Amino acid sequence: MHFTKMHGLGNDYLYVYSKTEPENPEALSIRLSERHFGAGSDGMIWILPSRIADFKMRIFNADGSEAKMCGNGIRCVGKFVYDKGLTKKTVLTVETLSGVKTLYLSVENGKVAEASVEMGKAEVEAQTEITALEQTVKLVPVSMGNPHAVIFCDDAENAPLDTLGKAIERHKAFPGGVNVEFVRVIDGTHLRMRVWERGSGITMACGTGACASAAAAVAAGLCPKNQELEVQLDGGTLKIRIGDDFSVKMTGPATMIYEGETIE
Repeated sequence: MHFTKMHGLGNDYLYVYSKTEPENPEALSIRLSERHFGAGSDGMIWILPSRIADFKMRIFNADGSEAKMCGNGIRCVGKFVYDKGLTKKTVLTVETLSGVKTLYLSVENGKVAEASVEMGKAEVEAQTEITALEQTVKLVPVSMGNPHAVIFCDDAENAPLDTLGKAIERHKAFPGGVNVEFVRVIDGTHLRMRVWERGSGITMACGTGACASAAAAVAAGLCPKNQELEVQLDGGTLKIRIGDDFSVKMTGPATMIYEGETIE
């Protein structure tokens, strides 16, 4: 099997283009995502034909669970299909488990440098409290087609991702699991975010998490609507715009790392 390793701000996946649905993609993602005995990644993304869009993507986390949406991943899908000549379109649609998304590709010297994605509407709930690791945690539940718990804090750099983030991921308040974002509001247009991703653990970036964090900040009156917000992640910066109706547009880079073949 041929695969391409790509990343969006360090959020790395193994990408496979196939004309048919994969067999046992969960087990394959677990094996190949392993950092020491596999290719090493946050998961695998399959690019497939679609009856309702230009392409379809299926996302499998490093633990084998299937995700509904991946913001960094979908930008890489756009780069993959354009750079490899599977499409000549610079505006294309991609079917995901959270609906059809529209991509706008920015091309330089015949290759995609970055992509903007219409991510749909963020559904921001009221701030709530839960108890985790014997402490009370205030968080904002947000849906970007997948679930997020946004926690505003004063120090995102030293956020307890692998303890509190891990505990909240499987908290009883989130029966299906949740992505956990720790966010510091630097000023009205700049956020610092770190993430514990459902099914993958600590990752360098999470596109849907950046969107959820920006939407939560706008809902709380900490950031304005209809302005470009910069969300700084461990792997770099994403640009997020929240509309009046909480529609979300995300812009960021996509990078190819290497091509590979499985040997068994």
